Amino acid sequence: MLTIAILIYAAAMTLANLSVAMWGPAITPINAFVLIGLDLALRDWLHMRLRAWQMGALIVATGALTYLLNPAAGMIAAASACAFSAAALVDWATFTRLRGSWMWRANGSNIAGAAVDSLIFPTIAFGVLMPGIVLAQFAAKVAGGALWAYLIRPRALA
Repeated sequence: MLTIAILIYAAAMTLANLSVAMWGPAITPINAFVLIGLDLALRDWLHMRLRAWQMGALIVATGALTYLLNPAAGMIAAASACAFSAAALVDWATFTRLRGSWMWRANGSNIAGAAVDSLIFPTIAFGVLMPGIVLAQFAAKVAGGALWAYLIRPRALA
């Protein structure tokens, strides 16, 4: 199950990056709900199973994969790597400090990670702060993360 989760995580991040490179900022709220929401929830699931360096390597590898599949997506991959790295650190720090059920911890850390990711990614990728896109991404990531967290909660994957 761990290998499948890693492959889904990498595929979702890569697909999100490539679709933004192809369709631009307009696709980001959809990506945020479906693909990044999935990545946020899977990240919490993977945090319980991987070492920190393994998670970092996974984030870097998926950014590199995006670039290899579409070199024109280089800035998107760079923005994604920066945003995902920062969001992963905030997510991890929040997840490890929160107490309670896995769902409580996952959704709490998803809110923190979504805030960081939503601000950093479009600002770097498109070179300008776009408050509407940031807010739409944040709302979509929180909602998507909550849905995916429910669907992949640990007892569902056991």
